[in-house]
Amino acid sequence: MKIKPLGDRVLVKPSEGKEQTKGGIVLPDTAKEKPQEGKVTAVGAGKRTDDGKTVPLSIKVGDKVLYGKYSGTEITVDGEEYLIVREEDILAVVE
Repeated sequence: MKIKPLGDRVLVKPSEGKEQTKGGIVLPDTAKEKPQEGKVTAVGAGKRTDDGKTVPLSIKVGDKVLYGKYSGTEITVDGEEYLIVREEDILAVVE
């Protein structure tokens, strides 16, 4: 299934949560923090201004990004977890 975000939204595949702490303690699934990092898999056309023009997004497919801890909407497609966030909720691009 293909997903194409609308407007200034971005589809992000969250990275896996950490399995182990620095001290070597293995964490169960319930104790893991939500990941705040992921890879962009699809982007929308861009934000539409008041005068009808479309401003393209500065994020592109393949970028590794950091996003807010509780931002976006979680969805599941074909057993895969994804997150749909607005471009303004993306904090940084990791290079």
